[in-house]
Amino acid sequence: MQQTVFVNRILNLKKMKYIGLDMDHTLIRYHTKNFEATVFKLVVERLIQDKQYPKAIADFYFDFDLAIRGLVVDSQHGNILKLSRFGAIRQSYHGTKPIDFSDQQQIYRGTYVDLGAPNYMVIDTAFSIAFCVLYGQLVDFKDHHPGQLPNYRDLAADVLQLVDQIHADGSLKKIIADNLDHYVIKEAAVVEGLKRYIHHGKKFFILTNSEFSYTKLLLDYAIQPFLESGKHWTDLFEFVIVLANKPRFFYDNLKFLKINPEDGTMTNLSGSIVPGIYQGGNAKKITDDLKLSGDEILYIGDHIYGDVLRLKKDCNWRTALVVEELGEEIAGQAKSYPTEKQIAKAMFDKVELEAQCTELLCQRIDENTEQHDQKIADLQKQINQLDREVSHLLKEQHRWFNPYWDRVFRAGAEESFFAYQVERYACIYMEKLSDLFHYPPLSYFRANRRPLAHDMEQ
Repeated sequence: MQQTVFVNRILNLKKMKYIGLDMDHTLIRYHTKNFEATVFKLVVERLIQDKQYPKAIADFYFDFDLAIRGLVVDSQHGNILKLSRFGAIRQSYHGTKPIDFSDQQQIYRGTYVDLGAPNYMVIDTAFSIAFCVLYGQLVDFKDHHPGQLPNYRDLAADVLQLVDQIHADGSLKKIIADNLDHYVIKEAAVVEGLKRYIHHGKKFFILTNSEFSYTKLLLDYAIQPFLESGKHWTDLFEFVIVLANKPRFFYDNLKFLKINPEDGTMTNLSGSIVPGIYQGGNAKKITDDLKLSGDEILYIGDHIYGDVLRLKKDCNWRTALVVEELGEEIAGQAKSYPTEKQIAKAMFDKVELEAQCTELLCQRIDENTEQHDQKIADLQKQINQLDREVSHLLKEQHRWFNPYWDRVFRAGAEESFFAYQVERYACIYMEKLSDLFHYPPLSYFRANRRPLAHDMEQ
């Protein structure tokens, strides 16, 4: 079976008694480009109407490729950065224009950034793509039309405020509700997987920040059609917890409210949690009331911060991350593999030549002689030729990935900062929930041995 779930830490599904699912972008998948394009359009309209931005920004075009997950917005300078796992800047744009390395060094002095500083904003979820694309275009507009827009920091604050607003006030959800086919993906494989896992003794619950009416709408649309007559999607889930206020759900002590699904009325929960539909609550009460240890619960979500990072820091449930971009990245890697082998071969040859050149340079100094100069010049010429070849091959390889930012999981030869977060906080990760259901419900996921820098190649 082709591998579709990737393992950072050993995870024994046999031990998992409950599996929790985020709803948006996890249990329910969206046509992401349509979703983000609508967010972009709504925020542009609000900037004009509510913030009195110039009407000319209505002509902005949404280019989905201008941003990827894991980028960092520097709202002080109007820059967008791609970082390595160590926080080193590997690519940078001012607005939508690339920054050359010398200018980057002048702006940031060193190549490392402190993400704890307030001017840095991490693009860590698909919901942020529209924000990042729009911010880059606004920076361009500001630079070409002095005095018409606020400073870079206020630009970011305005866009972020309005992105949050259209999610909170229901305007985005109303558009989705009126055009479900355009935005929401139906997957029979998800429903079949849920039923199979339940048959093997697994219990599922939904944990979402969406409200009950929207949750019901999506589950009625995407889950209910694949169930047998007389069955309801509530039969699949022990609990449905809405307006969960993640990530606070994982570390705070918020109260549970029980929802009557017939009319949406709510009452305070007294006593232990029992199967049903709830609002709010907290992870500790679930774990305690169900008499489980945290490592008997697996939670699957798509948000590196709201679903995985804070959970891992504040709660001992096991974690899985859905990374929608993973499928495209793996396909790109497969297509670029022949080129990657050529790059590796060229770099191996370059290292050998550099070692010879270094040895001769040292001999030149030690012996105070010029007899090695021609050989040194010949070696340097070969090294320069290999540099040109590698540069050409890297451009060839790049065409299989994002045209602006290349891969999501890599920053040059190193892992990207996003890849570092996935490795650190997600026990397993996959492109979509149905990928997990390809595996038997009692699967044992083993992490590969990770080589250290000093390990010998086998």
